[in-house]
Order: sequence, then structure tokens, then C-alpha cells
Amino acid sequence: MKLDGKVALVTGGSRGIGKAVAAAYAREGADVVVTARDVKRLEAAAAEIRDAGGRVVPLQADVADRTQVQGLAREMRARFGQVHVLVNNASLLGPRVPILEYAEDEWEAVIAANLHGPFFVIKACLPLMATGGGSIINVSSGVGRIGKARWGAYAASKFALEGLTQLLAAELEPLHIRVNAVNPGGTRTAMRANAYPEEDPLTLPTPEQITPVFVYLASDESLGVTGQSFEARDFIGR
Repeated sequence: MKLDGKVALVTGGSRGIGKAVAAAYAREGADVVVTARDVKRLEAAAAEIRDAGGRVVPLQADVADRTQVQGLAREMRARFGQVHVLVNNASLLGPRVPILEYAEDEWEAVIAANLHGPFFVIKACLPLMATGGGSIINVSSGVGRIGKARWGAYAASKFALEGLTQLLAAELEPLHIRVNAVNPGGTRTAMRANAYPEEDPLTLPTPEQITPVFVYLASDESLGVTGQSFEARDFIGR
């Protein structure tokens, strides 16, 4: 198993890509912690992973709330003592409207979840990673690399997350902690359906199909790989 002996935290792990990544990590032997805001959905996802034989712990937290994130890190320290893999997946889409029509409170909510959240989680978890190295994987987006109209705070936050990935890779390399970003591309998720309601979801890969890149970046196969942006679709079938 590629992740035997590793402890992984996946934010936004109650559905979609986060749930699929958590399940893939569990299949590869990791102890997985999944976190999300919705307790019922989170516990249901954890139960499904357990039913398949995986080791998973659901811990409710809103990543945009620094106090809850600090509590999450304390709980992980108490249970496991360390974290080897962190996947910053939790995010909000926000409205698909022109900037002049973008409500300020909605802008703030998206930035809080998509940018402040990863910062809070990384900062809280780094003390658990520093002694043994590890891997931080930030889930980005194509609109975080090439801006497109009506993507508002979502695109802005993902551009910022790409930048955070690069600066952290430089800062953390001496600690043997690698930091990379992954663009899932169009994937069969509820968020994608909200963004593109006219699109046929059956033309898109499932979240389970795009997990190989996440397993690669979590495993020792990617030792020394840092500061890069990956396309999940390039790894489908590997």
C-alpha cells in the first residue's frame, strides 16, 4: 500500500472530490481524517469509507473559522500526534455574476473559505508536519490560472492559492515538506453542475477517476516534487 503508516487530513471531505480522495487514501492504507461543516453528511461519508474497510475519522470544522481549525489541529495531535498529508479541498463556488453585481458578503464568504481556510489549516497543521516532512496539496482550478468572466471571488481565490502554493514550497523545502497544487478539471460534482447547469455530467470523469494524482502527491513517489501545478486528468488511468 502506497500510504501505509501515513496520517492524512482532507478538508471538504464529505462529498465530491474530497470524499473520493479520502476513500482512495484509506484504500492505500492511510489513517484519514475528513472534515467539513455538515455533520450528517460528514458522518455518512466516513461510514461509507469504513464500510469499504478504510480507517477514517470525521471531525466537523469550518475551515474559514480559525478557532475551529485550531481545535481540529489539537484533536489530530491528540489522536495521531502527526500529519503526513494535508489536502486543502474545501471551497465555495459563489455566484456566477459580473463583478459589479457581486454582493460584498458573498465575496467575503468565498475568499474566507477558499483562501483564508487553507491558510488557517496549513498554519495549524504545520507544527504536526515539521518533524517528519510531508505533503500539502492545494486543490486549485483552471480559472485560477487563466481568468474568465463571471468567476469572481472563486477565480481570485484560486489564483491566490496558486501563489500560496509557490511561496510555501520555497519556505518549507528545508523542512522536507512539499507543497503542490492540483487542477481537477471538469469533474462530475455538484459544484460543477451548479457552475455549468447546461453541461451533460456524463461527459465528465467522476471524482474517483481523478484521484491518482492525489495518491501520487501523498506518497513517497513524489518525494522532492514541490512548487508545481498538476492537471488531474493527466493521471487518469495510472
